[in-house]
Amino acid sequence: MVYESYVPPYSRKRQLCFITVSVSDDITQIRNYFSLFWSTNSKDIASIYIQGLVFVRTATASDLDTMGSVVEKSALMICGDYMEDYEVMVPFSVLQAFGVRVDCVSPNKFPGDKCVTAVHEFLGFELYSELPGHLFTLNSNFDEVKAECYDALVIPGGRFTELLSVDNRVLSIVKRFADAGKPIATSCHSQLLLAAAGLLKGKKCTAFASMKPVIELAGGIWWEQPGITSAVDITACLKDGNILSSIGWPAYAEYLKTLFESMGARIHATKTNSVLFLCGDYVEDYEFNVPFRALQALGCKVDTVTPSKKKGETCVTAIHDDEGAQVFSEKRGHNLFITANWSDICVYDYDCLVVPGGRSPELLVMNDKAVDLVKEFAEKNRVIAGIGQGQWLLAAAGVLKGKRCASGHGTKVMVKMSGGDVEESEGCVSDGKLVTAVGWPALPSFISELSKLLGLSFEF
Repeated sequence: MVYESYVPPYSRKRQLCFITVSVSDDITQIRNYFSLFWSTNSKDIASIYIQGLVFVRTATASDLDTMGSVVEKSALMICGDYMEDYEVMVPFSVLQAFGVRVDCVSPNKFPGDKCVTAVHEFLGFELYSELPGHLFTLNSNFDEVKAECYDALVIPGGRFTELLSVDNRVLSIVKRFADAGKPIATSCHSQLLLAAAGLLKGKKCTAFASMKPVIELAGGIWWEQPGITSAVDITACLKDGNILSSIGWPAYAEYLKTLFESMGARIHATKTNSVLFLCGDYVEDYEFNVPFRALQALGCKVDTVTPSKKKGETCVTAIHDDEGAQVFSEKRGHNLFITANWSDICVYDYDCLVVPGGRSPELLVMNDKAVDLVKEFAEKNRVIAGIGQGQWLLAAAGVLKGKRCASGHGTKVMVKMSGGDVEESEGCVSDGKLVTAVGWPALPSFISELSKLLGLSFEF
């Protein structure tokens, strides 16, 4: 039994502890160790990896009695510099939200190393622009990858796939997943690795349009979703055998749904939920898009609204990231489309209101219509969720009074003055029909808690 402890680069507070055991270790010994661990580290999260059994568990103290009988799923994500920002973080966060361990690796990089991501967005030119995205931290070692220990392979899109398409070590891993018939999820440009590995012959496949000759030269059958006039129209994820392909991140609701189904997941819902995202310019990129796509994948009807813009117009997002300064840096992110007119919004049509962070809440808190909308959701006893700076608007609307809340540094004063009780050690907190998270690093917990409140359950 080996014990490791470290503070991951993406976490400012929490120390993660890992215990690696082998199949010969006694499960009673493991339970006893964790009982001692939780007695002194009750706020930490522990993960167990039993080699050979592909057993991974993100555990809580209440899990100890069943620890030996739970089988978890795992996915390998092959990463690299200038992979598309959304296309790595959306599956990384959402898979984890529902109990899937995601190991992220890149050739010649090691756990704790960072990859530079890219934001691919159309900004009025004939081809998409590439802007700098978040920094993404790897959590596993490429040289130790064993394909047989995973249930799925995820390859984001982006220019890094050009480099990896001539790396025989990467192609060997891709081929081993294919030989085992395990799902291989590709997007945008990562279908290039399927072509390089010789896996597209006779396979129907989609991708970004420039990939059509690559797919056809590789013996694949090109398929393109009809009727696309804007990014909003891109919804399809194509499955042919174990190969999953999509045009890019706008299709990630269907992409996630198809990936989960390919891994044997079943989604249960007590009803079809409707969720409203309240946003504005410079909403945090991840904090909007990750839960937005996750809820769509779970079958929810999801709308986005802002007081001053009409359906079909866009808001610009902001990328807030830890680049070594005292506070997060800010860069321009993707655009998001407004999907509903403000005048058409009726609280009775929605089960939940989500307020992402970024600098958008600073704009919304100055708008009485936005503040009143939050108050109305609270009065109608709807689920309300805030991420990061989103708590600024929730505090102004008076919905945090007497509630336990998660809060980042930027909103602690506001939360406390509004009567909220800040849970200093928690990344995500649920209290009644309120869910709050400190920011995008807590998105897996945020999505998990929000799903529970909406009556959504998930099993493999």
